[in-house]
Amino acid sequence: MGIKTAVMSTALFNDSKSCSGCYQIVCDAIQVHQWCLRGTSITMPPISARQTMLAPMTMADDLAKYRAGIVPILYRKVGCRRDGGIRLTFNSRDHFELFLISNVGGAGEISNVSIKGSKMNEWETISRNWEANWQSLSYLNGQSLSFRLEASNGRTITALNVAPSDWKFGQSFSSSTQF
Repeated sequence: MGIKTAVMSTALFNDSKSCSGCYQIVCDAIQVHQWCLRGTSITMPPISARQTMLAPMTMADDLAKYRAGIVPILYRKVGCRRDGGIRLTFNSRDHFELFLISNVGGAGEISNVSIKGSKMNEWETISRNWEANWQSLSYLNGQSLSFRLEASNGRTITALNVAPSDWKFGQSFSSSTQF
C-alpha cells in the first residue's frame, strides 16, 4: 500500500465504480478531540474495497497523535488533481485486452470507455473488468489505439492515437489529455 492511498468500504467502493475518485480525510474531533491535530487533512484516492476506509499509520500520524487503537476519520469526495495525461497500461493476451486506466484527474472516476483501433470504422464500448481495469474482446493487435473516456461527472475526453500500432502487452502509454 502506498503512503498516500487508502482502502474503503464495499458500499462506498460501489462495485469498483468509485475506484480512483479522490477523498479528503480528517480526524473525527468529536470522537477523539484530544488526539486530533486540528486543521490537518489528507487528500488521496482509494486503492481497493475493504470493510472500512483505512489509511496507513504514516497518514494517521499526520492527522492525530497516535495513542494505540483506531483513529476515527471523516471523509468527503473531492476533485482529483493530476500531473500529466491519463495513463493506459495494456495487459492480457490477443482476444482479451485489459487496459488499466490511471492518473485520472477531475472527478477521478471513469464511468464509460470506448476504444477505436486504426482498422476500425466505429468506436467500440468496452466494459469494466474490476476497479480501474477495462476489457475488450476484440482483436486489437497491430492497430494504433484511441480512447474515449467519460468521467462520472459526465465530462468526456478523447485521447487520439495513445498507443502506436506496434504496442505490446505490459507497456504503458500516457495521453496528452486530462480531465
